[in-house]
Amino acid sequence: MKTVRFRDESGMTRTGEWRDGQIHARGKTIDPETVDVLPPAEPTKIVCQAGGYVEHRRESDVEELPDRPEFFLKTPNCVIGHGDAIELPPGREDVEFEAEFAVVIDRQCRSVSPEEALDYVRGYTCVNDVSNRKDQAEERNWVRGKAFDASLPMGPVLATPDEIPDDAALELRQNGTVKQETTTEHMIFSVAELVAEISEFITLEPGDVVATGTPYGPDRLAPGDVVEVEFEGVGTLRNPVVEG
Repeated sequence: MKTVRFRDESGMTRTGEWRDGQIHARGKTIDPETVDVLPPAEPTKIVCQAGGYVEHRRESDVEELPDRPEFFLKTPNCVIGHGDAIELPPGREDVEFEAEFAVVIDRQCRSVSPEEALDYVRGYTCVNDVSNRKDQAEERNWVRGKAFDASLPMGPVLATPDEIPDDAALELRQNGTVKQETTTEHMIFSVAELVAEISEFITLEPGDVVATGTPYGPDRLAPGDVVEVEFEGVGTLRNPVVEG
């Protein structure tokens, strides 16, 4: 099942089921274009994998695959929903998209094994790890490069694990042109391995998000762009791009 969070005409936050491109809630069928679709999770933290696909590491001139995943953090101020605008940081021209799918944690998770890890997964969604390359290249901890406001569009829905095929496709389109595409078969580490590794040193709380990394092809964003991230089994996250 796919669930969606939205703000209704009264300003109340509601949860509904997403079927056939429509929201079904409280006995009504709602056009998602008529409401504010909210991020499907409210994380205390977002743990992101760097270089999660073979092709992306090679594109970055890194031939040797890592023994363990590499991580960085984004913070709740980064999160925006489906349809919200990606605001480019002022004075920064080299800002790029990164299509990813993300895992939403269901219950507190600490020191779990890969064999147990999927029991702690509530579901999956789309994210776009918007990245400010200029500052990212100049700092060691990537705060300016990765954790600026509105740098993690997320949504539009949360799909339960049974909705996701074994070798799910991930694609990004910029103004209708496909710029990134891969499948989960090409991930270096599995979802279970990522969750288990993170839980060794960070307690994951309900609603926390693990962003699993991007494939080859990140490219520059410009005001007026429309960016779509589609993950098979979830659907399409769509966001316009504006000056910050």
